[in-house]
Amino acid sequence: MSKLSVDQKTIKDLFTDKSANFLIPDYQRPYGWEEEECQTLWDDIFTFAFPDGNKDAFNTNDEYFLGAIVTYKNANRQLEVIDGQQRLTTILLLLRAFYDRFERMQDKPSIDTRNIISQCIWQTNEFGNADNEHLKIDSEVATDDDKEEFLSILKTGNSENKMNSRYAKNYHFFQKNIDLFIDNYASYLPYFPARILNNCILLPIEADSQDTALRIFSTLNDRGMPLADADIFKAQFYKYYEKKGAKSEFIDDWKELSVKSERIFNPIFGTPMDELFTKYMYYIRSSEGNRSSTTEALRKFFGANKYSRLLRDNTIPNLLSLIDFWGAVYDQDVTKFSESVLKKLFVLKYAPNGMWEYFTSVYFMVNKDEDENLDDADFDAFLSKTTAFIYAYALTNPGVNALRTPIYAEMIKVQNNQAIDFSEFKFDREHLNNVILNYKFTNNRTVTRSIITWYAFTFEEQLRPSNGTGFDIEHIYAKERHNKEIKLSNQDKLEELGNKILLEKSINIRASDYRFSDKKRYYLGYTDANGKVHQKSIIAEYDYLTQKDDFQEEDLLERNKQIIDKFICYLESENLLLESA
Repeated sequence: MSKLSVDQKTIKDLFTDKSANFLIPDYQRPYGWEEEECQTLWDDIFTFAFPDGNKDAFNTNDEYFLGAIVTYKNANRQLEVIDGQQRLTTILLLLRAFYDRFERMQDKPSIDTRNIISQCIWQTNEFGNADNEHLKIDSEVATDDDKEEFLSILKTGNSENKMNSRYAKNYHFFQKNIDLFIDNYASYLPYFPARILNNCILLPIEADSQDTALRIFSTLNDRGMPLADADIFKAQFYKYYEKKGAKSEFIDDWKELSVKSERIFNPIFGTPMDELFTKYMYYIRSSEGNRSSTTEALRKFFGANKYSRLLRDNTIPNLLSLIDFWGAVYDQDVTKFSESVLKKLFVLKYAPNGMWEYFTSVYFMVNKDEDENLDDADFDAFLSKTTAFIYAYALTNPGVNALRTPIYAEMIKVQNNQAIDFSEFKFDREHLNNVILNYKFTNNRTVTRSIITWYAFTFEEQLRPSNGTGFDIEHIYAKERHNKEIKLSNQDKLEELGNKILLEKSINIRASDYRFSDKKRYYLGYTDANGKVHQKSIIAEYDYLTQKDDFQEEDLLERNKQIIDKFICYLESENLLLESA
């Protein structure tokens, strides 16, 4: 049976203990606390230490619980931190900021407090004196390039102007708040660090081995403590590769995955690394022939059967391959993809949901060659059919969950090297046409932007925008014009697809310029009275629209019909329409 040492301790008792010698190991994630978390910690501790802002309302028997710290004693007799490194690090930065402030104080309470804090930060000799060369914490986090700044701040109390790490920013935050505290509560100063040291509680859990510590770590976080799924996976990988004698190689690979994920992915939920694992999950899922519309949570999926799906020799190489593919997509890499493919990828960037990315991840993993490339013509055809289906399905079956059923079925076809055809989910022409005609294409519906982005790229001359170009939805027939002239038969016509087009965010059309004749100069570019050149839009359709003297209701309706007819023809060309009876 595994042995545990569990005994809640005050911050003072934990850090002044002779055995306190913490190590944040190489496989941990970088320090991630921002000012928001530090502000919450500061506010909570202040409220605890001075109830209602009154130092005399404090009960010396009260305790404020800061959380658990999971460690095990490694071969070098260091307490290797498996969980709790974020709060340990932040507490030490806070104590160091107090230590720095008390250096200017010569009264006995201040000197005594400073001496206690020094015993929390540095190793001590047999007389209890701090050895300023040896800290009570060290960091070897492989993916944290700023860890040396943390150790330097603890040793010297200095955070030079060139320091821009989270450590330095949070240390400055605590210094600033201590100064503000002194300005407002000068007589309270000795009490604040004393109550932090003596009444703030941590629960150190010391395991007898790394395996036990990691198991506790996983259990704690499975029960709701906020830690990314990828961090749980990293701990499992670390054990796996350490036993294989490939720990350093794994750490290098993980750092590469982490850095690239941070650059490429910006998920709504979870972390960038979680997003990478989610994409990979769909590849594993489809390889197992799973077409169920119920999708397990990431940690549950990979945690089944004791991480057997995860801990395979090909997982890390596959993840590296997958992240490089998405890096090439993100960078619009012309050495990897043709212009036609890059345009289709741009259109899909505005898809109604992100399911296309999971589908494309499966396609890449199955079809990549030994040089990690895809056949361009085949990939182009895949993207074209995928776009047609997803955009139409978003109209007839709104909601990302509805899309799971057909996409999961096609993922399995990809795994089996079968052509994707969505044969079970083709569209009835008349029904689809009626759906589109009756659909309310308001700007807050993602499918609105999806369709007008697709339509923009049906023009052969359309150029692919650079990565930094952002677009708004422009109403060709301005709302202000209708309000003043009331020339449309129905105000709802303003929200027809035929009245909507992409326009760069940088091209700002004033609301007063509601006439089409005035708008044309913004579309085509112009030089203002000060000689400043305003660039024309890169949306190719404007070259056709601006040939008109005006854009009236009949023009709006004609363009609306052109968009719908072109979309229906697109589906027909992709063989996604049911044959007529």
